[in-house]
Amino acid sequence: MSARWKMGLAAVFVCGMVLQPVAPRAEEALVWRHALSSIGEPKLPQGFAHYDYVNTQAPKGGTLNLSEAGTFDSFNSVLAKGEQPSSLSLVYDTLLTSSEDEVLTSYGLLAEAIAYPDDLSYASFRLRAEAKWADGKPVTPEDVIFSFEKAKELDPRMSVYYAHVVSAEKTGEREVTFRFDEKNNRELPNILGQFLIVPKHWWEGKDDKGNQRDIAKTTLEPAMGSGPYRIAAFSPGSTIRYELRDDYWAKDLNVNVGRNNFKVINYNFYADFDVELEAFRAGNVDFRRENSASRWATGYDFPAVKDGRVKREEVENPLRATGIMQALVPNLRRDQFKDPRVRLALNYAFDFEDLNRTLAFNAFKRIDSYFWGTELASSGLPQGRELEILDGLKDRVPPEVFTTPYTNPVGGDPQKSRDNLRKAIGLLKEAGWTLKGNRMVNEKTGQPLSIEILLGSQSFERTVLPFANNLKKIGIDARLRTVDASQYTNRVRSFDYDMIYQVWAETLNPGNEQAEFWGSAAADRPGSRNYAGIADPAVDALIKMIIFASNRDEQVAAIKAMDRVLLANHYVVPLFYSGNQRIAYWNRIAHGRFPEYGLDFPAAWWSAEAAK
Repeated sequence: MSARWKMGLAAVFVCGMVLQPVAPRAEEALVWRHALSSIGEPKLPQGFAHYDYVNTQAPKGGTLNLSEAGTFDSFNSVLAKGEQPSSLSLVYDTLLTSSEDEVLTSYGLLAEAIAYPDDLSYASFRLRAEAKWADGKPVTPEDVIFSFEKAKELDPRMSVYYAHVVSAEKTGEREVTFRFDEKNNRELPNILGQFLIVPKHWWEGKDDKGNQRDIAKTTLEPAMGSGPYRIAAFSPGSTIRYELRDDYWAKDLNVNVGRNNFKVINYNFYADFDVELEAFRAGNVDFRRENSASRWATGYDFPAVKDGRVKREEVENPLRATGIMQALVPNLRRDQFKDPRVRLALNYAFDFEDLNRTLAFNAFKRIDSYFWGTELASSGLPQGRELEILDGLKDRVPPEVFTTPYTNPVGGDPQKSRDNLRKAIGLLKEAGWTLKGNRMVNEKTGQPLSIEILLGSQSFERTVLPFANNLKKIGIDARLRTVDASQYTNRVRSFDYDMIYQVWAETLNPGNEQAEFWGSAAADRPGSRNYAGIADPAVDALIKMIIFASNRDEQVAAIKAMDRVLLANHYVVPLFYSGNQRIAYWNRIAHGRFPEYGLDFPAAWWSAEAAK
């Protein structure tokens, strides 16, 4: 996933500490703040020295070798075309930067402070005087405005995400103000701190060959940024070498102390997960996140693990504040998936218990919420304020929301599996499909029920193949199709699929991104993350309630209500997840205390060899 989609990880309920008042605007006097926090107050006061979890004595130097799945064909981080490496975030800074030691708290990076009025009708950012691009020129309000306007113009997801930000204007020598077309959207000030700021003068200039650059086109010219690293060398689609900038303007800024320690970071790209693992085993890659329970159980018995040169850890920190929905996603834009009974039948054909036992060593748990693993997940029957919200939408939500707690079908043995497949056949019959011979066909048209499951990696085939085989048992023509990364990206962007394998990660403070995930306006907009094609007035209403919730209790009630409605409509076939993140790394690299909600990798890690 592109680094530019890492915005939206925070929302504002309680403001940060006060820096100092400034001259009042015409609207009202403003208070400038050094930080924004979603829950409670920022832990670190104005003028703090560094994040608590970093090693301030970490050595600067050494090389970090990493891997990335897929390929790349563009260094244009703004344009929603081509394949951009997620590592481009090393090149750029943002207005604010998050602390992984707190739940959705952001501190100033390019911006030294932020201010907004009580009605949240606009937000102003004051840039640091010392902020510089790699060519030594200052970062200006014009750069921020250019970055924002081009991001909205060239990336459909950004245009929706920031739909209510109607203008960006220079309001001071180092000040930029964003104005909103609605009030009291508490998330907008914070998410404006998350998009990548690119240099206007560079993009409007000419390259070394005298050719005019065009931000509306893909490019493999190494991008210039204001961040800690620069692209030093690359091989298209294969490798990228990043080098730490000695002249990085923010290397001593408090949010960077003890971070950005590696002198060189190399990325190698792999199309096959098994080949990527072999590269790690051979010592060509230093760090690996392992997402396969079976590989974790059987693939790490090589000598370097046994003699301690490779360390393995299971860490819960990154998932403490993340709600996961990993699922098989039917495309509701296809006629065969429009009936919720068909979608529920698909869930009855997925035997999680058998798959968990045979492929994952019982390491996973079944997902039963769009906010699984967090306090935001619904359970039981709705009560209190949540019930009141749903009562207000009673004629627009499935009746079982009020009567039946959501549960996934349970398999795991031959009898249960047969019962579940019989239920699936019954649901399909209610929806107008019937078995003729060994084929499931539409009773009216005679057309067979056919599903192509599109995958972007062979590693998913082991998970999906048993599901496809179960579908075949009830007469559904189910096929897997695995394509290369570029083709997969293009097909997903254009909704050219019957079903895909996807994951959504939710923060503890959901907001504007919910419209991108489940909102009607995103259902038919190419490039959106509404992969299922959900266009449900009740869901739209609940998204509005979440965004404009006046307090945390109201927000949580609306989130749980939306969770129930999404589940009751069976928009996806929930899969599974682990409560821990599995990491393995060679002893050439090291880390200190992990932050409460992450690993801060690679920023807070360092070279063990450079420390000698």
